[in-house]
This record gives sequence, C-alpha cells and structure tokens, in this order.
Amino acid sequence: MKLTLLSTAACMALMGGVMTQAQAQNYPTKTITMVVPFAAGGPTDTVARLVAQSMGTKLKQTVLIENVGGAGGTIGAARVAKSAPDGYTLFLHHIGQSTAPGLYRKLSYNAIDSFEPIGLVTDVPMTIVARKDFPAKDMKEFLAYVKANKSKVTYANAGIGSASHLCGMLFMTAIGTDLTTVPYKGTGPAMNDLLGGQVDFMCDQTTNTTSQIKGGKIKAYAVTTKTRLASMPDLPTLNESGLPGFEVAVWHGLYAPKGTPKPIVDALADALQVALKDPTVKQRFADLGTEPVADSRARPEALRAHLKAEIDRWGPIITKAGAYAD
Repeated sequence: MKLTLLSTAACMALMGGVMTQAQAQNYPTKTITMVVPFAAGGPTDTVARLVAQSMGTKLKQTVLIENVGGAGGTIGAARVAKSAPDGYTLFLHHIGQSTAPGLYRKLSYNAIDSFEPIGLVTDVPMTIVARKDFPAKDMKEFLAYVKANKSKVTYANAGIGSASHLCGMLFMTAIGTDLTTVPYKGTGPAMNDLLGGQVDFMCDQTTNTTSQIKGGKIKAYAVTTKTRLASMPDLPTLNESGLPGFEVAVWHGLYAPKGTPKPIVDALADALQVALKDPTVKQRFADLGTEPVADSRARPEALRAHLKAEIDRWGPIITKAGAYAD
C-alpha cells in the first residue's frame, strides 16, 4: 500500500513537472499583464509602457499595463505576490520595493521572497522642481525661501514609500527643515497639481519632469545625481548647489510571482534585454533623462543582489528618520 501511494505521488510530481515544462516551452499563449503600483501618467508608468510594448513584440503577445496604485506601491505588490506564478502577471516597481520593508510595519508579502526577479530596467535621476511662479530664481534662493517659509511651503509626493516621498524625506533631513507634505496616489496626480499651482514643489524622476521642464511649465532647480545630465546640462546638481553628498537615483526592476518556472523567468529576462536594446526605447529613455541598464544588470541574479543591498542600505536611514506607516 505504501509503495502504491509513493508511486502515485511520484507519478503526480513527474506529471506536474512535465506539464510545467510544456507550459514554459509554449509560453506565452495569451496576453500578459504588467502591474504598475502607481497611477497612470507617472514616471514608473512611463517606463513600464515603453518596456512592455517592446517586450510584447519579442514575446509575440500583448503586454498590458494595469495600474494598481496606493500605499506607496504596496497594494500593487501584494496583488502580484498573490497571483498565479505562470508568467502572465508581472510587476514593475522602483526603489520603493526596497524601502517598503523599512517604511511599513506590516506587509502581507516579503519584498524578496514573494517574487522572482527578472532584471533591472533603468536608473532614473530625480529633480527638484517647483510651480512655474515659485519666487526663487535658483537653488540658493530656493533653499533660503523654503527655510524662511517652512510653515507655508507645500511638498507633493506620491505617497508613503514612493520615490518622491523618499527624496523629500532626505531633502528635509538635509536642510534641517520640516515642511507640509501633501501625499497623492501617484506622481501623475501630484504633477497635475504642481502644474496647476496647488502645491509648491516636489522631487520627481526625470521621466516625469523633463518634458515639463523643457516646456517651461515648471521651474527646475537641481538634479540629484553626482554629475549634470546630458539632456539638461544647465541644471546644476544638488551637490554643487549647497547640499554636498545628496544623491538619489531611482532604479526600476521587473518581477514575477514567486514560483514562476525558471524557463519562463529566463524567457522574460531575454525579452527584457531585447527591449532595452530597442532603439525606440533607448531614444525615449534619453529624451526622459535616463538610459537602459547594461545587459549584465537586466538579469534575475543582478536584480536579486541589488534589491537585497538596497534594503540593507535604506533600512537604517528610514529607522533613523522615524518614517513609518502602518
């Protein structure tokens, strides 16, 4: 009887393995959904749409974007973590995937163990921008004005755990001034209110600010990278504008639910690499002030290592700042 039960179990396991292998070989056979944990129109949404279209061409299937915003990206993350590990639900998130464990006391998922990493996508600089009629003409005047009017100045962000929240938190720590924060469910809505003059300033990714800056619709004061951007060479760095050592770059990574078969993960990583070499994607990224990562970083093992290192990096910073959310 025991032998029969063992044989049955072995056969079922073998059949399951064969089915998984067959599914991986035929993958994909239907539309793929890429979840973006922020509102449409924001910087992460922009990156996702560019990559999804090109990946879809390589995979010969449509890759649809689904925006699941809220709670700094954790609602979208939880949604994907609970999805079937069949390669038909993907997740594109930014640096917030590494800050969530420190920011949120209770998460319904594990930022590392609940996902299969596919690869890094891009590193995006951030910019300090303000409404068009903000009185300061340069970063020196901006810092002086903000400190002198801290009770009136409003700072917009995309919610707890977002890149704009993290940048703002570090900015306020760097200048030793607490400002009124206005959270949104994404940087798209936040940018709309900045354009409308309802809020004073924000720190946002170049993928969301470049066209607005070049169009003269908002004021730009500085970039958060070590060196100036080739796309906006006249924009100084924060390091040269009175905040030495201030540096924030927003990396984006692509994930699948934990348990997604390795052949499918590898197929997705290959499609990602092809997408990041697509001339159209590269040009659009350049227009937005960023560029695709190198092939060696657009792989599962590279994202896994980077995510762990970033969690280790930001955890102590968040704890020191006392920035928590329930």
